[in-house]
Formats: sequence, structure tokens, C-alpha cells
Amino acid sequence: MFHRILLPTDGSPLSEAAVQKGIQLAKTINAKVIGFHVIPEFHVITLSPVMLEDTEDEFARECKAKAEQYLAFIEKNASEAGVPCESAYVVNDHPEEAITQFAKETGCDLVAMASHGRSGVRNILVGSVTQKVLALAASPVLVFR
Repeated sequence: MFHRILLPTDGSPLSEAAVQKGIQLAKTINAKVIGFHVIPEFHVITLSPVMLEDTEDEFARECKAKAEQYLAFIEKNASEAGVPCESAYVVNDHPEEAITQFAKETGCDLVAMASHGRSGVRNILVGSVTQKVLALAASPVLVFR
């Protein structure tokens, strides 16, 4: 059935709960999990970019540290459950595109992720990465709420 389950995470409590459920599913069906995080690109509007050189480096270091922390959570939980696990992160301003592209490139046959439950105007303004993944993904998407 499913052999490789992609577990995208943004490090939120809802995402961590979805990761734990995804790992339990993987354990039940003897699948492998792949933890995944998308780091946003650095953007700055300024007349003097020299003033911000250290800021971009600091941003990159902080984002990488957070990504490693989020992915370590997945790796630890998968290890404790006896589930094979890999992890990766990419830099991309469009997490839904990064998630669906990575799932396709790595042969994941299921994406399991959280929904933050936004609705109404907030959903229209902020958008839903999960909804966009549902629309773009070539493989099935399991959404935990």
C-alpha cells in the first residue's frame, strides 16, 4: 500500500501531533517516513544592501537551526517507534510547491500533514498550505486536524 510517507512540519504543536500520528501509521503498515521542512527565503527592501549582509546570514543560521530542531523531533519519535526515517529541508517561499515537488522526487506515496483549521477571511488572507498541497499533490494526502 504505502511505503514512503512524507511528514512535512512547520514545528507547530498541531504539526507535531500530525507527525506522531503519521509515524504511528507508518509503524502499523511497515512504511518509512521522511521528515520535511520548508525554510522561507530571505527578503529585504533597502537602498543599501551592505547594511544587511549579516542579517541575511543570521536569518539563514536561525532558520537552519529551527529546521534541524523540527526534524530532530521527527527522527526521535520515529526511532522510538522503530520506524525508518530520513529528513530534509529546502529553502522556498512556496511550501506547498516544495512539499509536492519533494514528495514526487523522493517517491513518497503518501503525504501526511496537519491542517491548522483556518476558515473564513483568515483562510482567504493567509491561505492554507494544506489546501494547496491537496490541490497540487500527485500522491494521496492524509490531513490530520
